[in-house]
Parts: sequence; C-alpha cells; structure tokens
Amino acid sequence: MTRRFLFVLGSARLDGNTELLARRAAEQLPPDVEQQWIRLADHPLPDFLDIRHDGIVRPVQPTENDTVRQLLDATLAATDIVIASPVYWYSLSGLTKRYLDYWSDWLRVPGADFRATMADRTLWGVSVLAEEEEAVADPLIGTLNNSAAYMKMRFGGVLLGNGSARGDVLKDSRALSRAKTFFAQDAALARFPHETGD
Repeated sequence: MTRRFLFVLGSARLDGNTELLARRAAEQLPPDVEQQWIRLADHPLPDFLDIRHDGIVRPVQPTENDTVRQLLDATLAATDIVIASPVYWYSLSGLTKRYLDYWSDWLRVPGADFRATMADRTLWGVSVLAEEEEAVADPLIGTLNNSAAYMKMRFGGVLLGNGSARGDVLKDSRALSRAKTFFAQDAALARFPHETGD
C-alpha cells in the first residue's frame, strides 16, 4: 500500500507555529509518500451530538454533511494521520477535539468499518506550546496515545516545539532537529506501539 499522510491542522491561526513545525517534519518524507493537508478551521464540523445511548437506532449517515464526509474519506484513505494541534489549555485545540469526537460516530457508519480500517495504521502528533516545560503537554500526548491504543493503531509519538508569537518555533533548534527524523521512527513502532515519543 502506498503511504499516504493526512495532516490534520487544528490551530485557529493560519500558518501558526504548529503548522510550521509539521511542514518542516513533512519535508523529510520520501517523495513517493502522498500528503494531504486539511485545515479544520476551513472545514468547520457541526456540533457533535452523542446519540449512542439515546435509544436511537438510526445509523450515522455522513453524506448528510459534505465536510463530515470529506474528513471521513480522508481519514479512511490515510495510512498515517498526523494531528497537528497547538497546546490549548493544556490539551488539544477545540477544533481538533471535535474532529476526534466524530470518530465515535464513524465507528457506526454502515460500510465504513472504521475501527478495522484504522487498526495498524499510525497516529502521530505535532504540537507547539508556549511553556518551556514539556510536561505541560502531557494531557495532549495522553489523549493521542490513548486514542491510538483504543483504535489499535500504532502511535508514533508527538513532536514538540516551543513558541508563542508567530514563527517562534523556527528559533527552536531542538525541535527543528527532531523534525528531521520524526517520521523515520517506523522500525521502533512495531516493538513499542503505544509509547510516546519526541
């Protein structure tokens, strides 16, 4: 299968630090790896309604909303999903969290086989935080790690950078160095599928 990376950009800011760091890491991917970039702010999802336990047996029909269908199709087509979200209030951005909430619906889409399709694919994270102490990002990392485990996906870890003002991450030499090899960790994933990385 051809590797296809889906970069899900969860920042409310255009060309923010997290996106800049993700693009630096993506530059290192081999040319035969396909890339798709989706900015969630440009594809707003409706409010998520959890109807799993409301006695409603109607199956989810994502075709009712073009944005939901586009994101579902892109997610199913990817061998690698990169969640690029800045640390907002110590966890994922609201845009990113809403996208992940929809995974609950997609588990019930007829014919999608969402969980079986996602199993053994790889979930990655890229994030930039303003604080110097990287432990502040632990809730974000835990969310992605646990999500990967629940879906039986491999977890590639989270590439962290530091910055606040636009472009600050480009001064973070440690993050830029990590970005050069971040997506080249596949060999370790088979042995330690749910450990967090850099």
